Amino acid sequence: MLFEMLYRRLLILTEGSLGIFESKTGSSVMRYRPQDCVAVLDSVNAGKPLGDFIPGLPDLPIVASVADTLPLQPDALLIGIAPTGGGLPDRMRRHLLDALKAGLSIISGLHVMLRDDPELAELAEANNAKLHDVRDAGQIRHIARGRARYTRAKRVLTIGIDCDVGKMVTALELRKEAVRQGLNAAFVATGQTGIMIEGWGIAIDHVISDFTAGATELLVEHVADKDMCFVEGQGSIEHPGYSAVTLGLLHGSCPDAMVIVCRPDRLLHNDWPDCPVAPIRQQIAINEALLAPLHPGKVVAVAVNTARMTAEDAEAAVRKIAGDAGLPAADPVRHGCKDLIAAIRRQVGI
Repeated sequence: MLFEMLYRRLLILTEGSLGIFESKTGSSVMRYRPQDCVAVLDSVNAGKPLGDFIPGLPDLPIVASVADTLPLQPDALLIGIAPTGGGLPDRMRRHLLDALKAGLSIISGLHVMLRDDPELAELAEANNAKLHDVRDAGQIRHIARGRARYTRAKRVLTIGIDCDVGKMVTALELRKEAVRQGLNAAFVATGQTGIMIEGWGIAIDHVISDFTAGATELLVEHVADKDMCFVEGQGSIEHPGYSAVTLGLLHGSCPDAMVIVCRPDRLLHNDWPDCPVAPIRQQIAINEALLAPLHPGKVVAVAVNTARMTAEDAEAAVRKIAGDAGLPAADPVRHGCKDLIAAIRRQVGI
């Protein structure tokens, strides 16, 4: 269940996929654990400024090989991508082999378990390195019973119009603002990147479907005595591939409030022409209706992901979405979370 991030000198592997969304795992770890990152490993983009790809991050070097990083004394290589299907891209394998030969441990959020790869497992053992499969949820067999409703902590779930829209970042930024306002607030990690950042959690999408809500319930109970907890959302309730994990999170956390996360440029699920993203009001209504038999939680605000937009376009997008949803809206990174937290506190009464 719990993964403890013991490493403090991380080498972030992106190999040809460096970007805000292309390497969202690595980007997020660099943003929220900057003090623990020493370099980016990407031979395609070696020598270029990191800010050309991901603005606002520390000025880390982009290097071509593991050997180039050894003077920086990394202690682990972190795979910085989360590809559809969760396999290890062939272009990255040589870097993993080199890292293990150098005695570096590997931190992976892929669906495939690196420990089941004979070559990698043998190299890790021979060089006293570890293979950390963060997505391994273990043998969870807990059936949810709606117990999250009885925690002291007020529960806030980030939901999304689609995958990869910023639910984790929104939850992290909301927690930051809640703490700034004096609340004892927790971030509840439900995905591999969130676990890497926070140091504990369960990768919900690796739990058997009968126990997804139960695993979520366990996570919420782990922070039951906080003032508020922000549960990292996954997928989207209408996404044909990932709706199951979204519903499990909804029923397992029984949120008092929800914040829906939107990317204005996202019109299709996975760019599939026969899977359009539904209007935001329809998605709000679906989430509230599915929760209603258990708990009267409401969607109270919209977090708008305006990455790669100009300031003017971002302001226009936020205004439009606020009007479409009939709710307060802001980009948590660009504009901060004061308005979003205000809406949440009105809903939960603290």
